[in-house]
Parts: sequence; C-alpha cells; structure tokens
Amino acid sequence: MDPLSQVDLTTERKNMQLLIQLRWLAVVGQVITIALVHYGLDIPLPLPEMTAVLMALIVTNLGYLYWFKWRRRNVTSLGLFCALLADVAALAVQLYLSGGASNPFIYLFLLQAILSAVLLSPAYTWVIAAITTLCVIDLAGSSRPLAVQPHNNLYVIGLLTCFALTTVLLVIFLTRIVGNLRRRDSRLADMRQRASEEEHIVRMGLLATGAAHELGTPLATMSVILGDWQRIPEIARHPELLQDLDEMRQQLLRCKSIVTNVLLSAGEARADAPKPTTLFRFMDRLIAQWQETHHPGRFRYNNGIAQDMAIISDTALQQMICNVLDNALEASADEVELRLRCENEQLVITVLDRGTGFAPEILRNFGKYQQSNKTDRAGRGVGLFLVTNVARSLDGTASARNRDDGGAEVRIEFPLSSITLGDTDHGPTPAAAG
Repeated sequence: MDPLSQVDLTTERKNMQLLIQLRWLAVVGQVITIALVHYGLDIPLPLPEMTAVLMALIVTNLGYLYWFKWRRRNVTSLGLFCALLADVAALAVQLYLSGGASNPFIYLFLLQAILSAVLLSPAYTWVIAAITTLCVIDLAGSSRPLAVQPHNNLYVIGLLTCFALTTVLLVIFLTRIVGNLRRRDSRLADMRQRASEEEHIVRMGLLATGAAHELGTPLATMSVILGDWQRIPEIARHPELLQDLDEMRQQLLRCKSIVTNVLLSAGEARADAPKPTTLFRFMDRLIAQWQETHHPGRFRYNNGIAQDMAIISDTALQQMICNVLDNALEASADEVELRLRCENEQLVITVLDRGTGFAPEILRNFGKYQQSNKTDRAGRGVGLFLVTNVARSLDGTASARNRDDGGAEVRIEFPLSSITLGDTDHGPTPAAAG
C-alpha cells in the first residue's frame, strides 16, 4: 500500500475511535437525561421506544468496534459518514419521541454538523448538513408532544444544559481530532522530506558510480607508472625517494579500494560480495585501517559488548562509521573515542570528540542535506546526510548532541537483527568503561 494512503487510513481509524467514544458518552448522557426527566421531574416519556433507540446505538457501536478494531478493517470516509448518519438518525428519533423542536436538545444537531465539517470531505459534509436541516424542519411540524405544562424556566435550564454539553464535547473532541490531523500532516511532511533525501542519495549514487568507472583507468595507469619508477636505477639509489614512492603506491591502492567499494555498493563486481564475519573482527579491521590512514593523535576504542556475534560485512556500515570518525577527527585532532554497546537488542555506536561541538542550527537539522559546521568548502553536510540515511536503511537512527564538558557526541543505533546472521546470543552488556 502507498505510504501516504497508509497515513490517511491511520488518521481515519483514530477519528473513528473518537466517534465511538462520543457515542458511548451519548448513550450514558441519554440514560441520565431520560431518568432525570421521567423520574425526577415526573414528565412521562415513552420509555420502551426510547430504550429501543438506545439499544440500537449500543448495537451499532459494538458493530463498529468489532469491524474496525477487532477485525482490523480499514476505516474510510464513507465509514465515518455512515457513523455520523447513524448518530443523526438516533438523535432525530429521540427528539421526535420527546417534544420535537420544542425540546432544547435539538441544538445537538449542530454538534453533528460541526463534526462532519472537520472529519469529512465537503460533499459528505453538505449531505449531513442537508439531512440535519430536514430533520429539524420535520420535527418542527410533527413530533410526539410531551405531557407537560409550559414552563419557561424548565426550557431555559434545558437550553443551558444543551449549550454546556455541546461546548464541552466540541472542545474535547475537536481538540483531539485536530491533533490527529496535525499528526497526520506532520507524518506526511516527514515522508515527503524522506523521499526528497532518498532522491538526493540516488543522484549522488549515480554520480559516484560514474566517477568510479572513470577513475579506474587513470588509477591503473598511475599504478603502472609508479611501478616503472621504482625500477629506475637513479631512484633506486635514493631511499627517501623509494619511501615516498611506496607511500604513493599505498595511497593509490587505497583509492582503488574505495573505487571498488563504490562499484560494489552500486551492485557491480558481485564476485567480491561481502562475506560473513564477526562484529569484533569487523570493528577491529575497520579501526586498524582508519588509524593507519588518518593517524589520530589519541584514539580510544571502548568495546562494551561481552560476546562476539556473527554478522555480514557491510560496506555501507563501514563507510558510515568512518564518516563519523572522519568528522570527529577534523573537529578534534587530539582526541577521538569510539564506544560500542548493546542495549535492548540494539547495537549502539557512539563517537565522541573534544572539538567545539555542533552549532544549534546543525543539531536542529542533524542529517539534513547540506547541513554542516564546515563552511570552507563545497559538499558540506554530505557525510552526516549519508550517515543518517545508512542508519535509516538499517531501521535505526543517528543523532548528535554537544557534551556538557566540551566536544560533541554522535550516536548511531540500529537493531542487531539487521546485520547479524541468524539468532545470536550476545550476552549481557557490561558497564561502560572509563
């Protein structure tokens, strides 16, 4: 099902629940009112007929509960329309049996019309408005009169009671209905934002794949040239030049590895598909490679997981962690820390630094495209944008905060089941060290 349609159905279901609650209140209110008028004020009412209407309301409500809540059927605008129409019919019959237009509770029709305007489309709303208007006109001309002497004070009391009841119900239910609609609009806005971000990712993936294809040839040519230089006698007699060439060769191999990973992530080079490994081995290899290429001043790795587990070696996961470590190192070259935890079947990866922290605007829009502290070059915010979306693809989240004692903290968490092989008992999580 379309996600946008799913959001609408969820909102309609919540609104139907509100109407069911309103009908229970109507049943209880009618029972109290009928008992008070018939027994308290000694005004005779046709109790069998009015009781039958109440029983019909109860049966209708139980039917809606069974159909929409217990059977989990979808709630549509037509279902809401029929529910309001049933309430209008019940109110019309009860008013017909208790004085018609002379009954001050006739203004409860306004409650039905207002609810329909909020819940339904304009077409359904006008139908409800027309039906309530016809009911009022009909009740003004024909109804079963009450055996009671005219009493202005009694009518005024009933009118005030109806006004207070309508006001309270409108405030309570309109507040909740508008809250449902606002939450629906918020979810729709989030989904549109997410679709826009995914479009950015697809676009960047296409550009990265094209660049990887184009870089393959020049990297291979540079590798051949470096190999030829190392065999030149004049260069072979200078250890410093040989060391520089070796360093260039290592960096060139790293570039080729990055290009290979880009193509692998794009669905190419399937012969080099990810292999099963363990979480500890994966993290140890990732950290060793990152330290070898970045040479941080002080790096601490705090593994707080008691027992290793089998996982799939995921290139996207590796790039996500490296992106966060790269950002932390740029902010704080002197100290970077990575913590690994397991909390409630969630893998939690936390990276801490001692830099200046995130600006308030970045924290409010963390992970959004082109949101970054870096203002000195193009492509700002792409790293954190990719981190957020890789975490989301693993059914997880990425968040950030500024530490009280200085620096920043980026927290990534996602279900262990998204990367583990089968059911793995990873044991209890020990207390955090240092």
